[in-house]
Amino acid sequence: MERMDQSAEAQLQVRFVTKQETYAVPDVPFSVPQNIDTSRLNKLLNELLRENAELLKPTEFDFLVLGQLLRVPLIEHLQEFNESIEATVEIEYVQRTPAPEPEDALLHDDWISGIQVADKWVLTGCYDQTINIWTTRGKHQVSAREHTNIVKAVCWLKQGDPSGGFVTVSHDLTGIIWKWEPSEEQPKPVTVLRGHERGIDAVGVSSNSERLATGGWDTYLKLWSASLDVEDCYEPFHKKIRGVQGKATIARTPLHTLKGHKESIVAIQWSESDTICTASMDHTLKLWDAELCGLRNEVVAEKAFLGASWSPLSRTIITCSADRHIRLYDPRSTEGSVCKTLFTSHTLWVSAVTWSQHNEHLFMSGSYDECVKLWDTRCPRAPLYDLSGHEGKVLCVDWSNPKHLVSGGTDNSVHIFKNRQFN
Repeated sequence: MERMDQSAEAQLQVRFVTKQETYAVPDVPFSVPQNIDTSRLNKLLNELLRENAELLKPTEFDFLVLGQLLRVPLIEHLQEFNESIEATVEIEYVQRTPAPEPEDALLHDDWISGIQVADKWVLTGCYDQTINIWTTRGKHQVSAREHTNIVKAVCWLKQGDPSGGFVTVSHDLTGIIWKWEPSEEQPKPVTVLRGHERGIDAVGVSSNSERLATGGWDTYLKLWSASLDVEDCYEPFHKKIRGVQGKATIARTPLHTLKGHKESIVAIQWSESDTICTASMDHTLKLWDAELCGLRNEVVAEKAFLGASWSPLSRTIITCSADRHIRLYDPRSTEGSVCKTLFTSHTLWVSAVTWSQHNEHLFMSGSYDECVKLWDTRCPRAPLYDLSGHEGKVLCVDWSNPKHLVSGGTDNSVHIFKNRQFN
C-alpha cells in the first residue's frame, strides 16, 4: 500500500479514478488524512500526475465522492452520508469548471425580459416594446419596434442559426415571426400570430424548427406553424405595421389550442419534436403530446413556477419558483418524488433558469436578488460561482451558445460572461 502522508493524522484509504484518460493515475489505494479537503487533494493529485504523466503545469480538479462534489473535509462528507470510514473510498476527479469571465454589458433603454443567443448574435426583448440584436462583442446591430406592449420572450427559430429567423411574443396579445439575415440592417416581420386573449409570456420552438408554441395569461397553450412561408398563413391582417413601408402583413391562426392550466403559463420547452413541457403559476408542470394534442403527465408543486428548462442531455427539468429554491425534476421517475434535488443559495425569488447545452450537469440561474449563479447538479449545497454585475433584478438568462452565458434584467443591461472552457 502506498502512503501519501506520513503525519500522525488519522488516515483513510482512497482510490483515485477518472474518466479523463489524460489525467489518469495508478489505480491503487493510497492513505490520506481523514480531514483532507479539495485544496490538499489537488496538491497530492498534481504530484502524482507530475510523476506519471509529466504534465507541464498544475491542473485544478473537482472531486466526486458518493455522487456529489466534495465541498467540506472528506471525513465530514462521509459522515453526512453515514458512510463507513473503514472501507476504501473511491474518489472520482474531473477537471474543474473554470469561472466564467465578465466580457461585456449591453445597455438598453428599458428592462430586458427575454434573451437568446444564436452563434455570435444576442436577441433581446424589452419592456419598451423593442427587440434588439447585438453581437457578443457588444456591437448593437438592430432595433425594431412592431409590438405595442412589453416584448416578454424571444426565440430563434433555428438553434445556432440566426438566418433562420426568430419569433417574439408580447403582452399586446400577439406574436411575430421575423425574417433576418446578419447582412441586413432591419428584420422583416413576416407573420403575426393572433389568437391569444391576454398577454403572452412564453414561447418555445420545436427541435425540428417546424412548429412553435406560445402561452400566457389566458392559460392556453397554442401551437403554430413556424414556417417563414406566407402560404402557411391565414386571414390578411390589414393593419399597416410600422417599419414595413406601409405593407400589409399576414396573420396566422393557431393549429391547435390546448387547455388545462388554470393560471398563466410562464415557460415552454419542447423536450422532443412531439412533447412540450409547460410551467405555470398554477403550481403545475405539464407534459403535452403535441401530435395527439393531449396531456401526457403532470407534476404538482407547492409553489407557483416562474421558469423552467429542459435538458436533452440529462432528460430532466430544472425549475424556479416564487421562493428562493431551484428544483430538479425527473418526470420519468417511478421511485419516490419526481423532485430529485433542491438547490438553495439565492436570497430572493429565482426568476429564471437554463441548462447548459454542452454539459449535462451545469445550469445557470438569475434572481430578484440581482445575482446570476452557475451550478453543478452534483453540488446542491452551493453554486460553483456567483456571476456579479447586475444592479437590479435578473429577469432572464440564456446559455444557448456554449461559449457565452448571458443575462438581462431591470438594470436595463445584458451581461455577457465568457465560458473559459471554450477559448
